[in-house]
Amino acid sequence: MLATKTERIVKPALNIAGSLRLPGDKSISHRYALLSALASGTTKLTNFSTGADCASSLGCSAAVGATVTRKDDGIIEIVGTGALQASAAPLDCGNSGSTMRMLTGLLAATPHTYTLIGDESLSRRPMERVRKPISQMGAEITLTDGHAPLTIRGGNLKAIDYTTSVPSAQVKTAVLLAGLQAEGTTVVRESVRTRDHGELALRAFGAQIERTTDSISIAGGQNLQAIEAAVPGDISSAAFFLCAAALFPGSNLVFDSLGLNPTRATLLDVLTALGAHIGVLNLEEKNGELVGTVQVNAPSTGLTGTTISGALSAQLIDELPVLAAIAPYTQNGIRIRDAKELRVKESDRIALVASNLRAMGAEVEEFEDGLDVPGGQTLHGAEINSGGDHRIAMAFSVAALKASGDTVINGAESAAISFPEFYELLDQVAER
Repeated sequence: MLATKTERIVKPALNIAGSLRLPGDKSISHRYALLSALASGTTKLTNFSTGADCASSLGCSAAVGATVTRKDDGIIEIVGTGALQASAAPLDCGNSGSTMRMLTGLLAATPHTYTLIGDESLSRRPMERVRKPISQMGAEITLTDGHAPLTIRGGNLKAIDYTTSVPSAQVKTAVLLAGLQAEGTTVVRESVRTRDHGELALRAFGAQIERTTDSISIAGGQNLQAIEAAVPGDISSAAFFLCAAALFPGSNLVFDSLGLNPTRATLLDVLTALGAHIGVLNLEEKNGELVGTVQVNAPSTGLTGTTISGALSAQLIDELPVLAAIAPYTQNGIRIRDAKELRVKESDRIALVASNLRAMGAEVEEFEDGLDVPGGQTLHGAEINSGGDHRIAMAFSVAALKASGDTVINGAESAAISFPEFYELLDQVAER
């Protein structure tokens, strides 16, 4: 079986072992790239994400006046603008919803008009959730049937007290970025706590932020200062390797300098509940973010099973596809609910997970907001349709490691959106 450049053949593995140092966290990289455009001075970043999505944020920062330089030693230098500039061409956000939504908040206070565009996938994703609060603050934002292209006519912003309609760290960060440049104190309230990289990044750049149990407040008129920072390894990228290692009794995988932000590390708790052995060493804080060394070993008796619902689903939204993909190999299966947001990601991830599991011979029941995947199943190699979605391609590459026979991942090149090194590192730690 020969693979084309858009396909990848994944062969079964005997074990997972080794050590990995992963590219920088995408969520943090996005925020550092955008904030550094607004900050005074030169920001220096090491271990910046290698994914195409974060390159989109860097490109947009450069398009509105920041000077972005990639040094030979891997350091990225970004000289802030002091005041964001107009852009003659549309700002291309590529496949990155993070870039488009957060950039909307960043640009809303400028006296310029911007058009934000993206690829076909991004142009299908909902943008009303960010248009609504930023418009309430005083910017004029126009969508195309609720989607990109998105046009921003900036203006003098007024602070608002806003409750997010959908748990979204991207929308929260967008409102805080606009609030930083608004008159008064902006408050963002959320019923489910989402990842707090936006708040921590703003603090790292010198902004003062107040947090209560369910709200974040930021006063307008604050100035940001450039920083020097190493971006921690991306735990959402680590998720695929953590789940792979959890499938093989005798596995031993170590991650160095991994981001362990409490709003992101929920996967470690879930894998522990499934029976995996997780050890955290050398925990320290850098620019407000927790970083440490993580070791994972699989249980000799195999993984058990669990239900993921409510706030847990929101916290694990990026990791749900790979958890569903390994669910057939657990003893009791995995039940996922309250995850309707998966249907409006880069693809309809619920539908694609279900169809690809069935292609590999698994039983699975699909619901509007989740899946039931029974345990105790054996899977066989198959042709996987990634739908051009990086997380689907990587999730089923993990499922393929425990299947009988070879699996073909169609659209495997989509992994480069977030994690270009994925297949190289998978081959590095998979013993065959």
